Amino acid sequence: MEQRTLGSSDLLVSVVGMGCNNFSRPGTATETQEGSSAVIRAAIDAGVTFFDGADVYGGEPGRSEEFLGVALRDGYRDKVVLATKFGHRQLQIPGYDEYGAKGGERYVRHAVEESLRRLRTDRIDLLQMHTPDEGTPIAETLAALTRLVAEGKVRCVGSSNFSPDQLEEADRVAREEGFVRFVTAQDQYSLLHRDAEAGVLPAARRLALGFLPYLPLKSGLLSGKYSRSGGEGRLTQRPEQLEDVDWDKLDAYRALCEEAGLTMVQASIGWLLAQDPVSCVIAGATRVEQVEQNVAAGDVRLPDSLVDRIGELFE
Repeated sequence: MEQRTLGSSDLLVSVVGMGCNNFSRPGTATETQEGSSAVIRAAIDAGVTFFDGADVYGGEPGRSEEFLGVALRDGYRDKVVLATKFGHRQLQIPGYDEYGAKGGERYVRHAVEESLRRLRTDRIDLLQMHTPDEGTPIAETLAALTRLVAEGKVRCVGSSNFSPDQLEEADRVAREEGFVRFVTAQDQYSLLHRDAEAGVLPAARRLALGFLPYLPLKSGLLSGKYSRSGGEGRLTQRPEQLEDVDWDKLDAYRALCEEAGLTMVQASIGWLLAQDPVSCVIAGATRVEQVEQNVAAGDVRLPDSLVDRIGELFE
């Protein structure tokens, strides 16, 4: 699979990465360690080198990291670029409250030490701040991250769910104070959710950040497994999320993909990979077959004319 750099860093990653939020998720094939390990190792064998996790992911917070750490034993760890996140604004981890604000020195250091323990590794390749902590000056957070990089526990740092203004402020403070700079920005981005184009993507281009889209298939709506007559997947358990779907548009998209000889997964991920400055599309999976579909999409490069037609359809 094609490799791209993460922004201005020296980290090379596969253009399709693995989102780790499904590991230990109840009711899925990856609920168990065995099921998660099968998906993780199938992804590595197929060429996926980027694994994107978070300390709050899993059936219980931290469980996804634990499953990933076990699966990466026996020589697999050095085959991947390992990313995780800390400091989600709305989600809590038992026992973390005593460490203060989520952007503060004590919290950041504790979160990193715990993630290293769960992941069974001595370094995190990309540590991302999951959501901004608006109550803590970004300088304090960046200072803590700079020390962790100097200690070798973290290689590079990035952001997630930051606004354009917050990205600009973090970069300005880092340059003025000599702190490590964010090298990536992660946000929701798909054909059905294009808000990032209004501000975050232009900011990422200005700041030379690698962009990491999550929910690229919009919970399966862009995968082809749902239609106006139903489907099989998690959204069938939340029918309210299917009520406002523009099925006429999705039917037109399905026809366009068939005309181009592509699956909807290939077209949806391929369209994202054509957007500047996307480095890697983060796609989750609960079964080996889904890994194979996602990896196949990473090998497709859409002609500019098709990129334009798809973009116009969802404009």
